[in-house]
Amino acid sequence: MTSAPLTAPGSPTGTAATDAATPLADAPAWQRIAAIVVTHHSAGVIAACLRGLAPAGQIVLVDNASDDDTLAIAAREAPGATVIANRVGVGYGNGVNCALAHIDREFALLANPDSILRPGAVTALVAAADAWPEAALFGPTVLAPDGSVELSHDVPLFERRAYGRRDGEAAPSGPCSTEFLSGAVMLVRTAALRELGGFDPAFFLYYEDDDFCLRLRHAGHTIVLVPAAEAEHVGGGSVRVSAHYYWEKWWHMAWSRLYFEEKHRGAAARRRLAWQQALRFTGKTLGDLLTLNRRKAWRDLARLAGTLGYMLGRRASRTVDYARPPAAALAEAGR
Repeated sequence: MTSAPLTAPGSPTGTAATDAATPLADAPAWQRIAAIVVTHHSAGVIAACLRGLAPAGQIVLVDNASDDDTLAIAAREAPGATVIANRVGVGYGNGVNCALAHIDREFALLANPDSILRPGAVTALVAAADAWPEAALFGPTVLAPDGSVELSHDVPLFERRAYGRRDGEAAPSGPCSTEFLSGAVMLVRTAALRELGGFDPAFFLYYEDDDFCLRLRHAGHTIVLVPAAEAEHVGGGSVRVSAHYYWEKWWHMAWSRLYFEEKHRGAAARRRLAWQQALRFTGKTLGDLLTLNRRKAWRDLARLAGTLGYMLGRRASRTVDYARPPAAALAEAGR
């Protein structure tokens, strides 16, 4: 696992120190932040999330057609928040994009509804941003409900197989430059988010954070993990669990993986991966049925359907009018 320890300018200990000459450095960290939360049937977790975000200078909640009490709870817990209620779900990344026009703060804090920021997390993230102005994206240590660390930083997607499993890997003890941060909780400079045009809306779910990190780095920005900042992540608690959700999750995971491949490696690489996925998921589905494992069969059938959907040109979302990366994106990725 490759990550480069960072030392803040003038800080021999490597702790992110705030420079008094930095504009707005003396302003309360929270007032420099617009918190963006994208919800979808998130009634079970949204209250705790919004309580943790209460000090933010702005809160924008984008709801993707929830039919539970998500919006009612949000109105109670964050009455001053800007709420964008989509009648049709637009996915995570495009949900963030919906909020972009409504924020006017220096930083955007992207928080999943099943995340809870611990005290001091935002101060540490903003201090790191002041210490490293060349960096655009900052992430906290992500903790599971049992207190264990969920490693939220990584190498780029195409390099991960070479590193194998990360069981037993020690979490960094200080700030480090990395190449990928999980989308569970991110602090991003608003200017950089707008510079990139937000997230690629074609990703309905999954791999949009991989794509965003790769595009940030291609644009010359650094990504920094800030271990002193901590956030709890319930994991899987953002939406109501159901057979439909389980199918949707695995369908989009397969579809998005092929879109990512084509966007960054081209159509030939995508065709190879698509056939590999189709054969693999067909075999796994048949094996699951033979062993009467209905849950795994449903999962692998969904992955097969997502793969075939991409191969046949099906869009991941009806709110986006293309099913393949635009030619300009393919050309840029191939440079």
